[in-house]
Amino acid sequence: MIGWRFKNFVPGEEGGSLFDQLLKLFQELLVYTSGDVAESLTWLTQLDKEHNLTNEDYGMADFIQELIDKGYIRPQDGDNPNFVPSAKMELELRKKALTDIFGDIKKTKRGNHDTRYGGGGDEPTSDLRPYEFGDQLDNIAISESLRNAHINHGIDDFKLTHDDLEVRETYYQSQMSTVLMIDISHSMILYGEDRITPAKKVAMALSEYITTRFPKDTLDIIVFGNDAWPIEIKDLPYLQVGPYHTNTVAGLELAMDILRRRRNPNKQIFMITDGKPTCLKRGNKYYQNSFGLDRKIVNRTLNLAARLRKVKVPVTTFMIARDPYLVEFVEQFTKANNGKAFYSSLQGLGEFIFRDYKNNKKR
Repeated sequence: MIGWRFKNFVPGEEGGSLFDQLLKLFQELLVYTSGDVAESLTWLTQLDKEHNLTNEDYGMADFIQELIDKGYIRPQDGDNPNFVPSAKMELELRKKALTDIFGDIKKTKRGNHDTRYGGGGDEPTSDLRPYEFGDQLDNIAISESLRNAHINHGIDDFKLTHDDLEVRETYYQSQMSTVLMIDISHSMILYGEDRITPAKKVAMALSEYITTRFPKDTLDIIVFGNDAWPIEIKDLPYLQVGPYHTNTVAGLELAMDILRRRRNPNKQIFMITDGKPTCLKRGNKYYQNSFGLDRKIVNRTLNLAARLRKVKVPVTTFMIARDPYLVEFVEQFTKANNGKAFYSSLQGLGEFIFRDYKNNKKR
């Protein structure tokens, strides 16, 4: 029977079961510890002692056992008894990041991006046209076609012919090739600021959004420090900052090489960074300067941004910092590329300030 059921409000129950509440905390800790299950459980146990997260009926041992039973963690291997996150947990971490950062986005039709061109797409328009050989049958406008048959042949001698059929026009939907760049330089944890954790959250959210909302697209992920190299989606929760400078040029050049091999004409780059390039590679040697914005490094980076603009590859920058001089560089880079930028403080992750230099919009 459809209706409403009312019950007394009990504080704490709105977050789901006790396991679900502990799982959310455990997932947050896993991202902070780069997937270290033992350390995350140690922190969770300490939080339990301070804030009484569990009760007499359900303790930390029960939670750990349920994690194992439900397949969220698994033994590392036969010789190593330590537990590691399972593939199920990695997927849940990406889903949680997507919800935390972009909110509950409704799922779209499978896999493609709308364009302004009409054609064989999935998104219907209000336009009608005569049926042509090869049109999909589910796009036939039934009511309009029957009306045409009545007009053309009358009611007494009713028949439906090829000339009576009309179809609903659809938008042509195109595929996109994306490269996601993630900064893992030492500046991402410098001065006591943890920038790599929100960077990982943004990366997981973007990868989950692209792979689930646009499954026909291609997604390549690279990280960059002194050099740049590709990684897999499953590696995102385990990213750690290294003793690296920020070679943004190496990341962009690798992204260009990857996109050059993609035959898809629609290409884009997402870059997650704290904004400041500090390194160039010349042959086998590195030119590094961590003080301020080095003009030699900055100019090389801006030149690459302009080259990407010429080949119609927009760069969308997710800036995980709000320092004025770092924001200034990102603005120069985004203007040179005619791309877009999202600025976020560490405290307000998900509350991005959006800057679109191509359409001159800010919100």
